[in-house]
Amino acid sequence: MHPIIYDVAVSLDGYIAGPNGDVTRFAHEGPVVEDYAQRMAGYRLAIMGRATYEFAFQFGLKPGDDPYPAMRTLVFSQSLALPETCDIEVFRKTDRDMLEQLKSDADGPIYLCGGGAFAGALLEMDVIDSLRLKRAPILLGSGVRLFGEGSPGVTLVCRETKDYPDGYVFQEFRVGS
Repeated sequence: MHPIIYDVAVSLDGYIAGPNGDVTRFAHEGPVVEDYAQRMAGYRLAIMGRATYEFAFQFGLKPGDDPYPAMRTLVFSQSLALPETCDIEVFRKTDRDMLEQLKSDADGPIYLCGGGAFAGALLEMDVIDSLRLKRAPILLGSGVRLFGEGSPGVTLVCRETKDYPDGYVFQEFRVGS
């Protein structure tokens, strides 16, 4: 059984993106980004919701393209329309049994790359095993929340904390007691 890991940058006030999906205030280079790139090499499967997949279009990704060609990518959406031939897989429903089967069948850790509402749904289903948070020294005020509009109360156990000179703090948590 391989873990689902939510590995994401988050502002100190709990947002993974600002208004209109703005991520320009998060680091795009430096040690925190280099460490993230090293962690990315360890993932074997990427999962995300439709909004996160479509968010990548503004950075040049085309419908059907794989944002993570080094790993298998699954997008969960009831409405995403793609070309007949594409490099990703689309799942039309999300349920706990199917996600547990994915964890069992995966050949390594699963990267949950967002977004907030999708992560919130997975947290509510109790299928997220770890959080890897890159806490940014910024306040966004509004935008996309870490777990969407709400999340269940969950106990987290801190596994690692690393401070960076630019004010970022990386923390890894195990979900559950």
